[in-house]
Amino acid sequence: MTDCTPTATPDIDIDALRTRYLAERDKRLRSEGQDQYRTTEDGFTEAYEGDPYTAVEPREPITDEIEVAILGGGWAGLIAGARLTEAGVTDFRIIELGGDFGGAWYWNRYPGIQCDTDSYAYLPLLEETGYMPVEKYSRGDECFAHAQRIGKHYNLYDRAIFSTLVRSLEWDAESSRWKIGTNRGDDIRARFVIMAQGPFNKPKLPGIPGIDEFTGHSFHSARWDYAYTGGSMQGDLDGLAGKKVAVIGTGASGIQVIPHIARSAEHLYVFQRTPSYIYDRGDVPTDPEWAASLQPGWTTERKRNFHTAAFEAFAPGQPDLICDGWTEVSRNLEAHISATNGWATLTPEKFMELREIEDYKAMERARQRVDELVDDPETAEALKAYYRFLCKRPCFSDAYLPTFNRDNVTLVDVSKTKGVERITAKGVVADGVEHEVDCIVFASGFEITTDLDRRFGIAPFTGRDGLSLYEHWADGYRTLHGLTTRGFPNIFFTGFIQGGVTASTTDMFDQQATHLAYLLAKATTDGVTSLEPTEEAVQQWCTTISETAVDNSAFQLECTPGYYNNEGEQPIRSHLGEPYWPGFHAMGDVLQAWRDAGDLAGLDLEK
Repeated sequence: MTDCTPTATPDIDIDALRTRYLAERDKRLRSEGQDQYRTTEDGFTEAYEGDPYTAVEPREPITDEIEVAILGGGWAGLIAGARLTEAGVTDFRIIELGGDFGGAWYWNRYPGIQCDTDSYAYLPLLEETGYMPVEKYSRGDECFAHAQRIGKHYNLYDRAIFSTLVRSLEWDAESSRWKIGTNRGDDIRARFVIMAQGPFNKPKLPGIPGIDEFTGHSFHSARWDYAYTGGSMQGDLDGLAGKKVAVIGTGASGIQVIPHIARSAEHLYVFQRTPSYIYDRGDVPTDPEWAASLQPGWTTERKRNFHTAAFEAFAPGQPDLICDGWTEVSRNLEAHISATNGWATLTPEKFMELREIEDYKAMERARQRVDELVDDPETAEALKAYYRFLCKRPCFSDAYLPTFNRDNVTLVDVSKTKGVERITAKGVVADGVEHEVDCIVFASGFEITTDLDRRFGIAPFTGRDGLSLYEHWADGYRTLHGLTTRGFPNIFFTGFIQGGVTASTTDMFDQQATHLAYLLAKATTDGVTSLEPTEEAVQQWCTTISETAVDNSAFQLECTPGYYNNEGEQPIRSHLGEPYWPGFHAMGDVLQAWRDAGDLAGLDLEK
């Protein structure tokens, strides 16, 4: 499963393509930026606030005093719980809105849901739990089951508070604890808090005029209504027989649900503003002999290889262990430089020039694949994406493009009007034409780059002297290592803030959780009641972030609008936060050196 050769790519006219890319971007830029979307609270609370999978049982409010509260039971929260347990910190609770662990994989259960990255590099704690994925790209039910497996393996269910939404966080200086308020009336006091709420659980809706006037059935892909459609995550949506359906959105979720809807509905209208690059999935079962040959530490090696390909570059002769669309550009680049004996004289500028060429060639190959799979030339042309690799999330499907050869599927290109014009009581209007439908499925994504107060959903969120976190970070993040901030003792952040980022997001969560487990174990052993970074340490880290930053604003500005570049709003706010650009593994070295010193440098401590 590791034999991977360069991909044959066509010749290209890079100047002509660059011009085409910019023109296609401009067609889709909207002055509203993020404001083109509506929040689910804006008239849609009833449809999206509840849990369609787990009945919320009445209970008495919880009054509890604990050492650590982990907010969120997705991958970040599960990994944090696992690493705390391994470090001997056991007095903690995980507070989770859903009725079980899983995060995005709990809420997203739409038909066809499948991991779009190599499951051996994506699923966390495989070696620790002794689990091997069934296939290269795990399906949604397997990802959800693995989250449950982690919960059971580390006895996290005994420490979980499910079906509970955290609404407020307030620092109490007198007790040196955080007061946690919830929608269940709980009064939980925690000495330490780990913020582990991921962004892929809060749906957003397109701000289409008339969206609340539709009298048919509608729902978001992240709250799939199987009572209406019938079927399951495997498809067979027999409830759609005889129905006309519209899907608005052709990102990762739309790509996966559209083939299943097409097989069951009388007619499907796909409304596309921006096409995605569709790579062949080529999914294969896990080879038992390959699995048996793996040595301890194989997941670390594979994740490092994935990160290298997606964010950096392969070294001469380095194998591509992932071998898919994520790694194609780096794989071809390494082969080209090696074939031309160019490593010895390679400058950073030349490297970026060669990488750009391989990027354009790989994307042209993806466009030519559309012609190979879609019969109608006009439809094929509309399905072709024109932007650089990683301007939008790559998508993988062997079924999506052929779906448009079906007589009951119509692609409606709404790029000319920068989106759907209007929704009426009966259907969807595009380019002046009303398409009457019985059901609308919004595959419009999540609140990934909206304002911080919306993503956290916590108010008040106050530290020392009533300072609001949202005011504190109004002009940008201010942290030590992306994990702690001045004025907010004993609270720690995970995710994309000011740390190392990697293609394997769960590896980022693990890097952060490992550091926090060390920090909390040491604080407990040393009798520390309160800790926060000094202002000098925060300023020094912010300076480090600034001085090592890579200016990719030109790349971001040239990208087609999407959540990767905050819908093209200026200044660009990356979904990656403010990364430590020397690299994910360099970030790991920074944290390891800090731990090895053992003196908790840069922290104010109270005992």
